[in-house]
Amino acid sequence: MRVLLSTYGSRGDVEPLAGLATRLLEAGAEVRVCAPPDEEFVERLAGVGAPVVPVGPSARELTLAAPGPESFPRVAAELIAEQFVKVAAAAEGCDVVVATGMLPATAGALSVAEKLGVPSVSVSFQQLTLPSPYHPPLAYPGHPFPPDVTDNLALWGLDARNVDAIFGAALNTNRVANGLPPVDGVRDYVVGDRPWLASDPVLDPWRAWPGLDVVQTGAWALPDERPLPADLMAFLDTGDPPVYVGFGSMPLHAAPDAAEVAIAAVRAQGRRALVRRGWAELALVDGRDDCFAVGEVNQQALFPRVAAVVHHGGAGTTATAARAGVPQVVVPQATDQPYWARRVADLGIGVAHDGPAPTLASLTSALAAALTPETQTRAATIAASITPDGATTAARLLLDGVGGGGGGGGISRGGG
Repeated sequence: MRVLLSTYGSRGDVEPLAGLATRLLEAGAEVRVCAPPDEEFVERLAGVGAPVVPVGPSARELTLAAPGPESFPRVAAELIAEQFVKVAAAAEGCDVVVATGMLPATAGALSVAEKLGVPSVSVSFQQLTLPSPYHPPLAYPGHPFPPDVTDNLALWGLDARNVDAIFGAALNTNRVANGLPPVDGVRDYVVGDRPWLASDPVLDPWRAWPGLDVVQTGAWALPDERPLPADLMAFLDTGDPPVYVGFGSMPLHAAPDAAEVAIAAVRAQGRRALVRRGWAELALVDGRDDCFAVGEVNQQALFPRVAAVVHHGGAGTTATAARAGVPQVVVPQATDQPYWARRVADLGIGVAHDGPAPTLASLTSALAAALTPETQTRAATIAASITPDGATTAARLLLDGVGGGGGGGGISRGGG
């Protein structure tokens, strides 16, 4: 069996595919992965033994450039056009396409599968992109929802129109150019009839409703066996557990002084600080030995060694910290991150910071609350309830669905 995994986005869109690819390879499948060309992504995926086909521009450069809403249609058109070239070539001879990541890239990958007659499945790593009467959609920048509309299904109707206005021309121009009919309703085309939700049911509980048949697999997390660097181990071993501060793939335009504020807040708790540089290139503020800076690091091995995790609220970082049983302070920057901040607070495993730009006072207060014995106990309790291996579930669904003649686990033609 040959499987193509296709994504475009940040680390949170790429890392789960390493987990699924590993489980598929262990089951004897052939796996190819289409992902952004950033070196850190290519190395991570190649490290699990899956050939990588670079697609699109650098995700890091695109994120740091922070294109405005007026640029969305142009960027979408370029991403979709690339899918019809690179993903189409990679999908030749495959038995199924798994598509995820930014909506226009997912729409393009599903269209490629449709053109080739290859079964496909659409995947989300959090429920906020899946229509439901129980939660509202995310608003696209430049397309706010009217404040007087509060019914969730009505908001999802507005969301469908917004998606068509932003991405419809880009998708349908490329579809028609490649011999496919245009679609009415880009969002519903991407979601399909039976999408997969690759998130943990404790952290991200999906409430079933008749309008959408969702398959929740659990989060796709690859057991990471990479050792921690020797200098980091020496820092960890020479004092009390530090507080980790890292914002992953976020450029932190709203909080350019985040490292300075975070280190001061950590010191105010009498703690040491461990700073992850990330795409914002956080740096130490002085030469004192109570702080240490790291680059790419195995968070699965690191987080059990820290006192708390201060982060942006990406789905992957939130889940990794939750599995480690460590308290969290989530400083959400964009998209789904406020949702994950709320989930951390609602579960009692940490604190949701109010807004993307922490001050010394606000972050000191949040850290004090996260470091209480009550929060630490609750974080350990929730850790024991996390589904350990959603990637194995997803791999089994793929293998059984295609091997059994298609249709299993939501596998369909063209994603809709």
